Amino acid sequence: MESRFPAALSPMPQSVRGTAAVGIDQIDSLLSGGFPVGAISEITGPATSGRTCLALTFIAERTSEGKVCAWVDVNDALDPESAAANGVCLRRLLWVRCKSEAEQANGKPWTRLNQALRAVDLLLQAGGFAAIVLDMGDTAGEHGRRIPLATWYRFRQAAEQARCCLVVLGSVAYAQSSAEVVLECAPREASGKTVLQGYAFDVQLKRQRSASAMAALRKPPASTWTASNAWATGTEP
Repeated sequence: MESRFPAALSPMPQSVRGTAAVGIDQIDSLLSGGFPVGAISEITGPATSGRTCLALTFIAERTSEGKVCAWVDVNDALDPESAAANGVCLRRLLWVRCKSEAEQANGKPWTRLNQALRAVDLLLQAGGFAAIVLDMGDTAGEHGRRIPLATWYRFRQAAEQARCCLVVLGSVAYAQSSAEVVLECAPREASGKTVLQGYAFDVQLKRQRSASAMAALRKPPASTWTASNAWATGTEP
């Protein structure tokens, strides 16, 4: 029977994806090495939950290795000086800033979100980027949920072909089944009395679909990590 219907009855071979270290020991341990290469990873949570800091740390790791990355900024919220203070090499970072009144070829305006999705599509097709961050952190959830599932599926296919880590920041998860990893962040506490010196964040692993997921199941599905105030470390932008 199996020889007659191999596709239906034969187990599918499992492949182990390579990973790219985030640069935070607790998160790398939680993810069994880091974000999967050639896949979509989502970082969700409210404002001040550490999602942007986590993404900046990941981009800093990639650019410190001499690799080129991109940050697609839906709401033009990225602060380059803060990114540099967190270790990002700005010379190796393409910053795509979406504007509210950009014009299409037919004269009709693009929305910021449409611009961002088009930019991600073009960057993935172009190749050469080790990581692309789609920052939808300030995008209303109802708008993000309108992105068709076919768009996320196309991004997943293109990221796999380009061997690129596509990291999506948002208040909630949007990519659905196309996401390989979903992390949910939450603020825990801040340290410092007169001057803010650091932060602590909680992170939960909500999804991990790779072959290494079985190993992850043997670990606690949540972790806590801390970040110091970049401006207090004396790091020059």
